[in-house]
Amino acid sequence: MAKAIRYWLMKSEPNAYSITDLSKEKKKTTFWDGVRNYQARNIMRDEMKVGDRALFYHSNAKPPGVVGVCKIVKEAYPDFSAFDPKDKHYDPKSRKDEPRWFMVDIKLEKTFDRIVSLDEIKGVRALSKMVLVNNSRLSVQPVTKAEFDTILKLASQPV
Repeated sequence: MAKAIRYWLMKSEPNAYSITDLSKEKKKTTFWDGVRNYQARNIMRDEMKVGDRALFYHSNAKPPGVVGVCKIVKEAYPDFSAFDPKDKHYDPKSRKDEPRWFMVDIKLEKTFDRIVSLDEIKGVRALSKMVLVNNSRLSVQPVTKAEFDTILKLASQPV
């Protein structure tokens, strides 16, 4: 029996790492490191599976919004940035033999021709229950298939 694909939204500040940065990576693939929220970590560690799809969201941007789609291509493994004292994501309580933080690998599938802004998302009734709308601080969050499809439809429409 085939595993059901699940859907997610992953936030990044474009001045730290943008969808353009992802598009320039070798094989358009990178690791999603630096998550330091337990709820987001648990999603990545326990729930994200290879083949799942994620909306790539630019936070702390003008405007903030969904800018593309990526696919999970490697399941959770220890976030090595937590072990490096020189890294901004260093956590002295995370040890290699007992890691506290995890990351997944993502691959770019599509960059949207336009941003689906947070304001636009908030104005769509079908998206009123999105975690993004109701808990905007969470950097990795679940999305229903219906929400994912609605965002894709919005992205294909002219502004």
